[in-house]
Amino acid sequence: MAVPKRKTSKSRRDKRRSNNSKLSSPALVRCSNPECDEMIRPHHVCRKCGFYDGKKILDIKVKEKKA
Repeated sequence: MAVPKRKTSKSRRDKRRSNNSKLSSPALVRCSNPECDEMIRPHHVCRKCGFYDGKKILDIKVKEKKA
């Protein structure tokens, strides 16, 4: 069974573990509908207006608030 010859230093251990903090947030682009102006993920249908690539793809139902 392999056994380390020397103790791993705290700085070397922490440098190895620090790679998880390099995650980035997803890229966002403006909706192709000029009236919407919502920030969406690229290559996805806008959830607010239903546009994709400048064309209406989905009919979005507006929820009515109860009085």
